[in-house]
Amino acid sequence: MGKSKWVSFFLCLFFGILGIHKFYEGRVLFGILYLCTGGLLGVGVVIDLIILLFKPNPYYP
Repeated sequence: MGKSKWVSFFLCLFFGILGIHKFYEGRVLFGILYLCTGGLLGVGVVIDLIILLFKPNPYYP
């Protein structure tokens, strides 16, 4: 079963600095990096939010 982009988006919105959305997506190394650097000093979180917002949802035609 795939991961939902909306679950990842809201995890990033509320827990982005901790990298929880990266762990959810299965990207453990990036999750650890975000956890240690505070979401790449917050810049990575903002970029991820924008990317996730415009990412196509593969479950809708």
